Amino acid sequence: MVVWVLWLIAAGVLFVVEMFTFTFYLLWLSLGALVAGGVALLLPDALLLQVVAGSLVALILTIFTKPLAERLRNSRGFKDTGTDIVGRKGLVVEPIEPGRYGQVKVGGDTWSATSTVALGKDQQVIVVRRGTTIIEVERWGDMY
Repeated sequence: MVVWVLWLIAAGVLFVVEMFTFTFYLLWLSLGALVAGGVALLLPDALLLQVVAGSLVALILTIFTKPLAERLRNSRGFKDTGTDIVGRKGLVVEPIEPGRYGQVKVGGDTWSATSTVALGKDQQVIVVRRGTTIIEVERWGDMY
């Protein structure tokens, strides 16, 4: 199998995994692998150049997109849909034990969740806090 195909497969796998996360880091790695695949197509024997080109692209994207994302987040009219989740009602789809993650469905989305108390499947909860990708919930009847 030619090297550029391997880079293309790596880019595709990273892109698919990225769709299951809430960050852009794997997307940038995916684009880096795509660039490395392009270099491999042009220079199939220059493996070091492929790795360096892919790494540089991923690094540059990681460094320069963070300030852009911050500026976008602070711009007028921007509304982070994730902050609206606090105070909403959800349903436990995977039991939560204190200190361990479970799964909670809020609206149409499923989130990894923590709680200070054990919560069983199909219990109604309220979202009290949101981290980057994990929400903290409490039993619905405890607060209201």
